[in-house]
Amino acid sequence: MNNNNNKNGKTMVEKRMNMEQGHWVLAKLGKKVLRPGGKALTQIMLKAMNITPNDDVVEFAPGLGYTAKLALSHHPRSYVAVELNAEAAKRVQDNVKDDKMKIVIGNASDTGLPENSASKVYGEAMLTMQSNPQKQAIIAEAARLLRPGGLYGIHEIGIFPDDTPQEVRKEIESDLAKGIKTNVRPLTLAEWKGLLEDNGFEVSFVESKPMHLLETGRVIADEGFWRFICILFRMLKNGVARKRVLEMRRIFRKHARHINAISIVARKR
Repeated sequence: MNNNNNKNGKTMVEKRMNMEQGHWVLAKLGKKVLRPGGKALTQIMLKAMNITPNDDVVEFAPGLGYTAKLALSHHPRSYVAVELNAEAAKRVQDNVKDDKMKIVIGNASDTGLPENSASKVYGEAMLTMQSNPQKQAIIAEAARLLRPGGLYGIHEIGIFPDDTPQEVRKEIESDLAKGIKTNVRPLTLAEWKGLLEDNGFEVSFVESKPMHLLETGRVIADEGFWRFICILFRMLKNGVARKRVLEMRRIFRKHARHINAISIVARKR
């Protein structure tokens, strides 16, 4: 595991995880699949990226390592995870346990990795949390890392339709931020595609799923029936966590007409 500082010499590493954030609340309850479109959309994204033994793969913000395991199961030539948080990096390393995995502790907008060193780059459920300038910086870094023709995959929260009124979007952002306990700035499909195209990518694949992350059917599909029962049991024992999960689900349901999970794969020109 390597440490990585930004260009000004100031560390970008966050040593401790913010356990108030929604995804870590879910992880504490035993939920392993934390992406907005669930296991199915992650698998669809990876299928579209077609990782092979000839690929050099970089993942931004690997979370608990679920997608890392899937990517490594395709036996890429190399795999590097870039994780801002040192504690989270240790957790994903313990969860994955693969000799081929290398973890760089640093910012996805300034990884310190060599230019043109990757053929496939992806990140899930992390761009949505960033401001527009930060989104631009992370996508630009993916473009810098990729060789021409390389693929960049994202799996994020989307807003639909493209002409959703601004007042509705502001309410969605405010409610999601309160529920998840971090800034949330989802974009429309047109906006996600525009960001990628502005940074030298050509969109080659798009798929979406309902925002059913906390619906019973999705949780069972993602975690399996017995893990679902275990999560439910832990929620019953932990009133604070139960309240947080139910509030997040309430917000997702409230805005179901305008939010979804979206995955895009784009090719570097």
